[in-house]
Amino acid sequence: MQAARSNREPAWAHAPALVVDELELTILMPCLDEARTLGACVDNALRFLERSGIQGEVLVADNGSRDGSRELAEQHGARVILVEERGYGRALSAGIWAARGRYVVMGDSDGSYDMAELSAFVDRLREGYDVVMGNRFRGGIERGAMRPLHRFLGNPVLSGIGRLFFGSACGDFYCGQRGFLRAAALRMDLCSTGMEFALEMLVKASLLRLKVAEIPIVLHPDGRGRRSHLRTWRDGWRSLRLFLLHAPRWLFLYPGLVLMGIGALMGGWLLPRARSFADVELDLGALLCCSAAMSAGFQLAIFFVFATKLAIQRGLRRKPVRFAWLARGPRLEVSLAVGSLLFLCGLAASLRNGFAWAPDGFTAPDPAAALRPTIPAVLLMTLGCQVVFSSFCLGLLQLPWNPEATRD
Repeated sequence: MQAARSNREPAWAHAPALVVDELELTILMPCLDEARTLGACVDNALRFLERSGIQGEVLVADNGSRDGSRELAEQHGARVILVEERGYGRALSAGIWAARGRYVVMGDSDGSYDMAELSAFVDRLREGYDVVMGNRFRGGIERGAMRPLHRFLGNPVLSGIGRLFFGSACGDFYCGQRGFLRAAALRMDLCSTGMEFALEMLVKASLLRLKVAEIPIVLHPDGRGRRSHLRTWRDGWRSLRLFLLHAPRWLFLYPGLVLMGIGALMGGWLLPRARSFADVELDLGALLCCSAAMSAGFQLAIFFVFATKLAIQRGLRRKPVRFAWLARGPRLEVSLAVGSLLFLCGLAASLRNGFAWAPDGFTAPDPAAALRPTIPAVLLMTLGCQVVFSSFCLGLLQLPWNPEATRD
């Protein structure tokens, strides 16, 4: 039995990838106290290998079972690795690193997937696809196999968000049975530790523009006889968080453009004088809110530039063709000049307003009238400061960095 151990990070995290050519397929099963179903799953997987004539192995990534699952898996003919760090994602990551096959087909060890019928996965992988997803909604979900909340709300909504954010055509982002080219999975640098690991794989496959296929599969009721490891609301939030962190356009750019657009339109409407809308008087308070919206929206747009630059550096996105400046970033000197110009324009407007009150001892006779031109002047100064200091932050991202030099 092999073990993956470390004090701070899993041992497989920095280990060199195995290069083994004699096996075509690894059937990978994560396991945590699945003694009731694991033996049958291993038997079905070995039966598939024997029937199909594929040179392969069955690999069980045990996540600390205490019910004899590891011993049972070995008795039935599987190779077992022990992954001490808890988490569905950690078990699968360790299993992918330890796999000896060129292709990997993963599936839960609770009996919910038929491990004896994997031909469609292997066929698609042999055709050149990098990832082959199962789709339980197309293949069929047997009675009691999926909670109604997950079947009719959680999974469709999150899969729909994934399709919208990343342009994927897959209809079942959460499906736990899938096949993939092992080299492609290693290239993705998957790092999620929990149930969102499955989503991260599909998200990064879309970002890296890998070839993804989808096949119908049947979901059976699991045979574990106990509560699932899935936690609906916790795992749902972690899934949404993963989507947002990998989609800077939806997290930063689009909300920022909306805020700037609304702030600019309403601010321009309110700048000359107070307005009435639906019997509501809109004056300086509304104008100040518009200024704040424009400032916040502009900062979100800057965050989008940071996130895009970081994603390109980490290999999660290809360098854009139409917006190539995002890959290299604007020149620091140009950004500083633009930011300084904005700040000076705002400062000049503020000083002009102040000196206009000089005859009255620099005290505005009508404070409300004085604030109207002051608000856009302060906005220009704020935007100028954001551009200047954000330029230096972007410069930090452009500094050369060797992660190997800082590793213990």
